[in-house]
Amino acid sequence: MNFGVDTGFYPLGSCTMKYNPKINEEIAGMKGFQALHPLQPACTVQGALEVYYNMEKSLAALTGMAGFTFNPCAGAHGELTGLMIMRQYHLLRGDLKRTKVIVPDSAHGTNPASAAVCGLEVVVVKSNPDGLVDVADLKPLLGDDIAGIMMTNPNTLGLFEKEIGEIAKLVHGCGGLLYYDGANMNPLIGMVRPGDMGFDIMHLNLHKSFSTPHGGGGPGSGPVGVCSKLVPYLPTPKVVRKEDGAFDIVGCDGKAAGQVSGFLGNFGVILRGYAYILTLGKQNVKLVGKYATLGANYIKESLKDCYKLPIPTVCKHEFVFDGLVNDGSKKAADGTVEREGATTLDVAKRLLDFGFHAPTIYFPLLFHQAIMIEPTETESLETLDSFIEVMRKIAAEAAEDPGILKTAPHNAPITRPDETTAARQPVLKFQDEA
Repeated sequence: MNFGVDTGFYPLGSCTMKYNPKINEEIAGMKGFQALHPLQPACTVQGALEVYYNMEKSLAALTGMAGFTFNPCAGAHGELTGLMIMRQYHLLRGDLKRTKVIVPDSAHGTNPASAAVCGLEVVVVKSNPDGLVDVADLKPLLGDDIAGIMMTNPNTLGLFEKEIGEIAKLVHGCGGLLYYDGANMNPLIGMVRPGDMGFDIMHLNLHKSFSTPHGGGGPGSGPVGVCSKLVPYLPTPKVVRKEDGAFDIVGCDGKAAGQVSGFLGNFGVILRGYAYILTLGKQNVKLVGKYATLGANYIKESLKDCYKLPIPTVCKHEFVFDGLVNDGSKKAADGTVEREGATTLDVAKRLLDFGFHAPTIYFPLLFHQAIMIEPTETESLETLDSFIEVMRKIAAEAAEDPGILKTAPHNAPITRPDETTAARQPVLKFQDEA
């Protein structure tokens, strides 16, 4: 009833919860950090402000950005902030026609939602058969009304957008900006920098890519980074280092895209992320992307004979199956369905019986029976092998007797709740049946 990332495997694609090293908690629990108040004078919180300042420099070095704001409190909040910066940049230049944002059809659902909240019109660019942005479909969409494009690289299918250089050239050529959704940054950490790909704005999920806890709805942190020409548009307040070496908090300079949260964001989460970066160091941080990519490809190659792999190529940190190769369905001689086969939902429910958290299912929407799997770089070979063994066992059950899956989970307090009713008529408090 209570699943923990410390003790169980979370193969959640795109939003994987990371193991949170206990040293992060020890540092965040230090009395000097715990007892701070955001209204204290800057001279009394110099250590905390130095953490902000150094963390900004660290993230800038890892991403190729010129500056960051830590004010956004989560990934989607970071998206909105980045789009606000994009709008502010165009508005202050008097370029009022740029009200459209291009979003790939494989994008995270928060991308078009954030654009809509920011008052921008969403224009969808299609993917090609390889699962990548179709450059031929992109070209006709470009014009003087395009504010920018939002992309995740690697994308939601776990595939690296090989034509990102050409895409950046085209979008910049029409006067637009490139926004990088950092939710899939895991395989790139220490290997490739979004700034070097041509991105102008990006957000990071510290609660994913930098090991800070984000379970149960928070807290989170979605810092936003920008290229040099956009630094003046970063939301305020901001931590700066004065000529005498002391740190201070400064307000708006006239160009900033307003203020998106109280004070300087969730300091405890930022502190944990900084501890993670210092623990790894310059050399070991390069292993993050390598292990994330190795683990995902290991699982994919080990299961592709029993789960449909719609795009059979090397992936990065995650990949997507399209249901079972043999789901156990049977047809009568007249072509009617004699026995319903197991679905992606059934596979996910059955996994619970073996002590694994279910993966992301039915997303992205490009595939009807999508199963998105992402092992983080912290998972051991023993854990991956155990997961592979169970997934193969479930595939065998589906082929022989899909009823086992369709009645799963068998070992949980409840089996198959009415999820539609639960979503539309949630019971938000305990009700004593007596």
